[in-house]
Amino acid sequence: MEKNRRNHVFIHGLFVLYMYALIKIILFKFGSIDFTWLWLQLKESLASPAYISSRLQSGNLIPFKEITTAIHVQSSHNLINLYGNIVIFIPFGMFIGLMSPNKGGSVIGAFFRSFGLSLCLESAQILFAIGRFDVDDLILNSSGGLIGYTAVVLFVRLMGTISIRRDVELKE
Repeated sequence: MEKNRRNHVFIHGLFVLYMYALIKIILFKFGSIDFTWLWLQLKESLASPAYISSRLQSGNLIPFKEITTAIHVQSSHNLINLYGNIVIFIPFGMFIGLMSPNKGGSVIGAFFRSFGLSLCLESAQILFAIGRFDVDDLILNSSGGLIGYTAVVLFVRLMGTISIRRDVELKE
């Protein structure tokens, strides 16, 4: 029982560190987090809804537009953006599988959680005027979350199968 509690605390601690890193990378591009500046940006945005609307319209609202560009124009920036948006959400999907109370949740649940977090981050970029909204990021981030979730679920099932086989072999 004590081992399970330590594992629980350890996994949740890693999740907090991951979320901090995710926010720092996506919203602040590895820069420092300045709450005073964020507050000023938010106040400015909320004072002018037209400013929020124009930032949203200047983003990419066409699904697969940037993904197609990245595939056809294979610059290092495009490929890092393409694969980076997938890879950065793989741990999130893994945490969904590890932290769900019903032993992993569901694929649909993992998709909606990944999509929801990505939508929050994309919306924050608009509200704080620190980035550009990109619907393709929602697609790529959600895909990364599903990859991570699927990997954990398959690993847990595989380990359960191996454990069951080992128990059967020991009894014989």
